[in-house]
Amino acid sequence: MGATSDLVTDLDRAHLAARAAAAASGVEVREVADLDGLDAVHRLFDGIWRPDPTNPPVTAKLLRALSKVGNLVSGAFDGPVLVGACVGFFGAPAARLLHSHVAGVSPKAAGRHVGYALKLHQRAWALERGVTSVEWTFDPLVARNAHFNTTKLGARPVEYLANFYGGMDDDINGDDDSDRLLVAWDLAGAAGTPGDARAELARGAVVALDRSPHGTPVAGSADGRTLLVAVPSDVEALRSTDPGLAKEWRAAVRDALGGALAGGWRITGFDRAGWYVLTHEEGSR
Repeated sequence: MGATSDLVTDLDRAHLAARAAAAASGVEVREVADLDGLDAVHRLFDGIWRPDPTNPPVTAKLLRALSKVGNLVSGAFDGPVLVGACVGFFGAPAARLLHSHVAGVSPKAAGRHVGYALKLHQRAWALERGVTSVEWTFDPLVARNAHFNTTKLGARPVEYLANFYGGMDDDINGDDDSDRLLVAWDLAGAAGTPGDARAELARGAVVALDRSPHGTPVAGSADGRTLLVAVPSDVEALRSTDPGLAKEWRAAVRDALGGALAGGWRITGFDRAGWYVLTHEEGSR
């Protein structure tokens, strides 16, 4: 009886939080299943990423099939206008896992926290269906996404995936390699703890990757109990102004962050100033 009561309480809280986030963003978040709505999701994503026409993030036909068999296609609506959307599909049988494949918000709705409303709707939707974890990937060079995913939502990075999607060739990723961090979001967990690079340095953290005064990556040391790995402050702008330097950062973060995760380190926080905080699985080195 107690367990059932707790589950109902968790679901109620999830729905209340989702509705509150949507209201704060001035949108209504709901599932999308009709052809016109699915085509609008396809067009929204194309407008955000502006991909190679032969390689769109999704197509309306694919969305139709995913929705038909019970996967998630959700939209954030400002009145009749679609301003954000999220697509996810279930993992392997019995995994109780949803993979969140793609989510995006129109630049016209930037700063309204529509992405947060979409994720909380996704959480409530998943809990209703017995899902205990949602996973997705994000570009580890994008500092604002690292903060959103690990700190605000509390998702836990579990794997570094080098050039995961191959060439993307869109306006956001350019022709850079598509390295990604895979994160797992425990739907019963709480928000993450913000990283504090200065405090970690004062406690003896070691800088594994630093930024020079000119904004270039500088390799450091991995000999410590806690590591700090820097990322550029705005890699999306850097891809336009200095694509060569953006690729230099890609290689440096792959070596430092990807190498650390492969070696038993785990990401325990992210400082909004642009630093991953890592500790070793064994607690020391």
